[in-house]
Amino acid sequence: MAKHNNKTLEYVSPVLVIGGGIAGISAAIELLDNNQTVLLIDRDSKDKFGGMANEAFGGMHFVDTPIQRSNGIKDSKQLALDDWFAAAEFEADDGEHPHAKQWAHTYIERNKEDVYDWLNGFGIRFFPIVHWVERGDYGFAKGSRGNSVPRYHLAWGTGWEVTQTLIKQLLNHKNSDKLTVQFQHKVESFIWQDGRLVGCRGHVIDDAQTNSHVSEHSSKKPFSITAKHTIVCAGGLNGNLKQVEKHWDSECYGPYPANILLGSHPFADGLLHDELDAEGSSIKNRGWMWNYASGVKHPKPEYDNHGLSIMPTRSGLWLDAQGNRIGPKPLITGFDTHNLCKVTGHLPEQYTWQLMNLKIAHKELAVSGSHINKAFRNKSWLGIVKMALRGNREIVKWLIDDCEDVVIGDTLPELVAAMNAHKQCASTDVSLSNIERDIQAYDGQIERGEKFTTDDQIRKIHFLRKWKGDKVRTLKDQKINDPKAGPFIAIRSRIISRKSMGGIETNTQSQALNQQGQVISGLYAAGEAAGFGGAGCSGIRSLEGTFLSLCILNGRIAAQTIAKQAK
Repeated sequence: MAKHNNKTLEYVSPVLVIGGGIAGISAAIELLDNNQTVLLIDRDSKDKFGGMANEAFGGMHFVDTPIQRSNGIKDSKQLALDDWFAAAEFEADDGEHPHAKQWAHTYIERNKEDVYDWLNGFGIRFFPIVHWVERGDYGFAKGSRGNSVPRYHLAWGTGWEVTQTLIKQLLNHKNSDKLTVQFQHKVESFIWQDGRLVGCRGHVIDDAQTNSHVSEHSSKKPFSITAKHTIVCAGGLNGNLKQVEKHWDSECYGPYPANILLGSHPFADGLLHDELDAEGSSIKNRGWMWNYASGVKHPKPEYDNHGLSIMPTRSGLWLDAQGNRIGPKPLITGFDTHNLCKVTGHLPEQYTWQLMNLKIAHKELAVSGSHINKAFRNKSWLGIVKMALRGNREIVKWLIDDCEDVVIGDTLPELVAAMNAHKQCASTDVSLSNIERDIQAYDGQIERGEKFTTDDQIRKIHFLRKWKGDKVRTLKDQKINDPKAGPFIAIRSRIISRKSMGGIETNTQSQALNQQGQVISGLYAAGEAAGFGGAGCSGIRSLEGTFLSLCILNGRIAAQTIAKQAK
């Protein structure tokens, strides 16, 4: 498959998969299942095989599963599709995003059999309680509707288990003799012949780095690959803040935030999208991004601006840079992540404070990621029980001790002094009187009791606690100024760049399209590179849990399309 000369490493393969993340791995497994010969290349080192999927919490959006039914959840494909189109803000009868909408239909129709059952076949199981995320604010209209029922299935073992299981399946496949995997191969351009994509060129980075950057003095050997079929699974653009800024939707999210954090890998740089765009491929909706408003500085950063995405508390108060409770509609997680980013982006300083006490933090605060959530990653029922009873004490202590965005105080004056010592804008002070005023109003609502609550956040907390998956991790009527629950904690939060929801436009066979809407011969795309299908099948708002599962479905369908052509 490969030959060397003095200048260039040359490969020839019937099928090339660019990118060793979950989409590329799934595509390669499907290709081997169909007896195809495949070369899989990845930009990172061998120990990073699987990419960001290794670090994912592992939640997946599934419809009408046995686990849902065992939880008493009545779901249907039609209900899920109605939720999807409303959250995406698609119009059912317009032609603006035809392939994105077709992919939404395809996912709802096939997710159970082609992702959930497929993973079950490899021994991957899901946590027995389905989580209810992205509920939407009102539940009846476009832009305010989310998941009508719980659909977030958490892989037992997190994204790490899913990724490592699929890697083992790939490397130990009965047709593994037809597989070649090469690491540290960075694709820089594509090779075209008579309008057909026939391969790519790039460089091999000889000295693999443990972080995401390679020295200017690294040894680079050029390579070229000739392939009849190429599947691009190289990720999106959200690891490259220059690209994020270039495509930032300021009308939606406010001005591009100078304090934005990086929550994607720097290798997801969007440069292959630029290459394909210049060659006439259809690249759409790069301003559609799934970011989070609750980013903090990573205590152990691996690259510049490296951030963590925390899962905020429900019982804490979300404040602006001056200590005013954000409103009139208070911010609360679990309903509309897209709106949290919009509100944060339009604040004068583009950052917020999350105010709570230690009791709230222990029970409700969490951090996204497989490596942090050890009980789920290690499949420890004992750990889950301890966490349910005692909360996330280890994670909270780690954040308090090591994260520069987390401050504490035994009294509110002490807390405000610490907040002002860590403020991001020199001209803006956190006001103690603002915080005291809003805490008193909030705690007063709790004291009056559920029957007399008019505060929307407290009403939503009562609603959250009606679902068992949220009841176990949400406190009931917990006041902020509670002498038995201290000290006070404040977390400085800002927008963190995460996922690209636009990209290479594909039809529902995962074939890439040109700017005239025609299929590009030899080119396919899957996963985040394709905006998870059709250059944006989730529209402007994800129902969450759709990313890993769509990577798997995109990749499998691309491979199936190639296999059909080979026959």
